[in-house]
Amino acid sequence: MFKIFMSVRNRLAITKKALEAIFRHSTIIPEIYVFDNSTNYRIKEHFSYFRELYEQGKICQITFNTDKSTFGAFSKAVSSNQFLLNHLQDPKRDQYDFLLILDNDIILTPEYDKVLLTAWKEVSKQKLLDIKVIGQLPGGIKGKQELPQRIAGFAAKVGKLGGSGLWSVRPTFAKDVGLLPVHSLVGLDKKHDQLYWQMLERSTQGKPYILGLKTKLGIHCGKYAGSVCNRLTAHRNAPNKLDLIKFEDAESKIESMDFDTFYKTIITDKGLNEDW
Repeated sequence: MFKIFMSVRNRLAITKKALEAIFRHSTIIPEIYVFDNSTNYRIKEHFSYFRELYEQGKICQITFNTDKSTFGAFSKAVSSNQFLLNHLQDPKRDQYDFLLILDNDIILTPEYDKVLLTAWKEVSKQKLLDIKVIGQLPGGIKGKQELPQRIAGFAAKVGKLGGSGLWSVRPTFAKDVGLLPVHSLVGLDKKHDQLYWQMLERSTQGKPYILGLKTKLGIHCGKYAGSVCNRLTAHRNAPNKLDLIKFEDAESKIESMDFDTFYKTIITDKGLNEDW
């Protein structure tokens, strides 16, 4: 069994597609924890959509955060701490196979969970103890070293860095690596990954800590949905910066496609599948 943490801010259309992919493409029923952080566009629709999922029992938790509840810091970082702190309280926390850290613009592929489950079992069996994260290639992983053996049936490389849009971690991640220092993230709209890279580096004493599988576990759709953190960072002093993260045109375009049409569009987009 496993848990999924999903961070959301605006971009409801792609969030719906991301969750639909989880519902359709999981072979194991996951526990889904959604953190909707400081959304300022289509607010009523966000509440209505998540109410429906709550009523249907499809999500375990929906948290609506504000700037106050995220302390004016990078909201993804604060909400990932909230998720991990909550997991630490779970009496069954050590019985989970893995946790999945997921951005809401990642569309998971069929049987992604089966691959990750097998990969973690093999990583444990082979005593690759410094591996704290499993993702996909290229996935932003640097300093890659190819393993002589295949993992979960795929070629695999170990390295450092890697984008946390899709990070599978051990259920002991919060104890092994730690929680992010929120005081270092106040006033920022990025830096979740950079701080975790430093913490992962320390936890392994400089050894490679991320394993990338040469298969497509998820498709990063920022190209279609727009990037909230990039837009806010680029326009951090603009008086209308919150209007710039509504992405009205992208919302309409994604919303107009049913899931099958959208999935066919992204799975055949060569750029999306090569870059991340």
